Parts: sequence; C-alpha cells; structure tokens
Amino acid sequence: MTITAERPSATQDRGAEYLDRARAVAAVIESEANEIEATTTITPRAYQALADAGLFWILVPEEYGGAGLDIVSAFKVVQEISRADGSTGWAFMANSCSTGVAVGFMSPQGAQQVFGGPDKGITAGMVVPAGSGVRVDGGYRVNGRFRFASGSAHATWIGAGFVVHDENGDPVMRPDGQPDCQITWLPKEKVEFLGNWDVMGMVGTGSYDYRVDDQFVPDAVTFETFSTTPVRPEPVYQLGLLGIGVGGHAPVALGLAQRALQEIATLASTKARPGYDGVIGDSELFRHDFARHEALFRAAQAYVYEAYGDAEATAAAGETITDEQRARMRQVATWAQEVAGDVVMFAHRWAGSGTVRNPSALGRCVRDAAVATQHALVDRITLVEAAAAILPGYQKSPSA
Repeated sequence: MTITAERPSATQDRGAEYLDRARAVAAVIESEANEIEATTTITPRAYQALADAGLFWILVPEEYGGAGLDIVSAFKVVQEISRADGSTGWAFMANSCSTGVAVGFMSPQGAQQVFGGPDKGITAGMVVPAGSGVRVDGGYRVNGRFRFASGSAHATWIGAGFVVHDENGDPVMRPDGQPDCQITWLPKEKVEFLGNWDVMGMVGTGSYDYRVDDQFVPDAVTFETFSTTPVRPEPVYQLGLLGIGVGGHAPVALGLAQRALQEIATLASTKARPGYDGVIGDSELFRHDFARHEALFRAAQAYVYEAYGDAEATAAAGETITDEQRARMRQVATWAQEVAGDVVMFAHRWAGSGTVRNPSALGRCVRDAAVATQHALVDRITLVEAAAAILPGYQKSPSA
C-alpha cells in the first residue's frame, strides 16, 4: 500500500492542536469515569469539557465553526478520549462521526440549520433503516422504534434511518431494485426516549432506545442511506458513510488496548503472585507476553492510520478511492476490535483480582472490550467480504 498524497501541513497542525485539547479533556474524563458508569451516560462536567474544547465538531468544516480535521487526526482524538474512558470514547465517537456523516451528505440548507448557528448541533442515534417513512410535500413522515442511541443524552439532533413506503404500505424500490432508504435528523424534543440501557459493558454510553412517532422531516435534513456522493468538497467525506461511521470504532478499540497496557504495566510493577520471585513485572513470562501484545497494539494502530490516511490521501489527489482501499478500511476496523480484545484479556489475566473489585479502570476495559467486539458492523463476516478485494493483489498471474 502506498500513500498517494501527503496531508497539508495546516491540517496536520490543526490535528496536533486538537489532540492536545483531547489530552487535556482526558484528564477530566478520567476523574469522572466512575460517575459516568454509575449514571450510564457522560456526566455534565465531562460533556462540558468536550464541548468547550470543540471536540464534538472535529469532522465539521471550518465554515461552520468546526475543526475540519482529516480522518487520521480525528481518529487520534477519538483514541485519546477512549483511552481515558471506553464509554465516553464510544459515545463521543458516535457523536463526532455521525456529525461528520451528517454535514458531509446533508444539503447545505440542512447543514446550515444544524451546524451553522451559534449552538452547533450534536448528532446521535441509529441511522440504519429501522423505521418507515412516507413521502409528503417537502419531506417525509417518519415512524419507528430505534435502538442504541449512543451519546444521545447530550445530543441535540437524533438520527432515524428509514425505508420509504408508498401509501399502500409497500416499500418504494429504486431503479437498481433495492429499497429506497433514507437517513434523517430530528430535533431531540421530537423523539421519545425509552431508556432500556442496562448492560455489562460500555455502560456509560447512554445507548438508549427511542421512538419516532409520525414526525415530519424536511428534505433539507434527509439524504440517501447508501449515497456515495458527498455534498462537501473536503476529501474526508469521500470515505463515505461506512468509512467514517464504521471506521470510528477502530480508534475506540485502540484506546481500550492502550489503556489496558498502561494499567497492567503499572500494576505489574508492584503486584506479587504465588510462584514468582518478586513482582510479576520482573518475570520473563510477563515481559514476553507484554512485548507480544504491545506489538499487536502498535501494529493495529499503524495499520488503522495507514489504511484510512491512504484512502483520504487518494481522494485529496483527485483520484477515486479503490475497492481495495475501501476493503482495507473495513478489514482494519474489524481487526482492531480483535486486537483490542486480545490485549485487554492479556492484561486481565495478569491482573488477577485487580479487575474484579470495582471501581477499576482495567475492569472497565475488560467489560467495554467484551461489548465493543459484539457490534454488528465489526462482525468477522466483514473480513470475509474485505478479502474479496484484497486477495487479487497477492495472486500471481498464470504465467508467473
């Protein structure tokens, strides 16, 4: 894989600035992590720190007062927030990535309405087509029950994916034979939240169920679910809905793995266990395991940023992102979850009772990683799908 273009220095400078902001906010989040888990959502203090630093809008263009970051710089911010606390990182990823999708594919009129005012919108919610909508003058009337609205407690606009139906209740089909699927955004007050978030991990994400009951949504804030044509010129939006929305799970996984390594390295420097001479951090067995898993983390981190940076650089050069590049983004988003799961479990095994008693940052990593790997969009089947576009690059020609 070759990088087709370098990111502009101005973008890199903004990325470094926002990563510094994220590190400052991370200190606040770490101090709030226990309360975030206890209340199942980001606390007001943690939310205010993220908002004051402008982090929710890292993928919003500068035109609307956002950071206008490239995807690698944005993902590094997500990784740092996830390192501070997995739940906060997940919810923040859901907010910032869905915001990037919204502004990249929504009409300019809708983007101005959501992001152009003094109080920039924060988005959350389920955008896969789980609801139904009927075409009416100027927009749609939408109904549906939705799940997993991560980060919705502090969001101002809630997403709803739906299949368009005709007046007889039948799905409207597109010329390619597929159902007409749309994504829309509603002001939070037009959505009924149902709670129902009692889980083993990612507890503080506030991923509540919600209902949309016969609400009108205008065309300005609605767009095709599977659109590949952004309305904005910035290269980052050429990554598409999947590239941005699914890709955001990768830096969350990296943050969990990074925190687990930090926690076990600190714990191993003082923890003694039967059968070991001195603390476990001095044993050859621990050091061997640590070196292997730290290498896995580093490899996953490098590949995440290589794959996504390469694809965006291709778009920045005015070229079309290839099928292989898109496959690699899907591949590494899933693989990063597997690596995080392995790294976190390595740390858990060596920690002994260190992850058992609450509160425990490493214990949260264990629970959060167990839930993160269950997300439908990072199922192992995505590796099967990705392989179809990656395999040809390794196959020799018959004459070779």
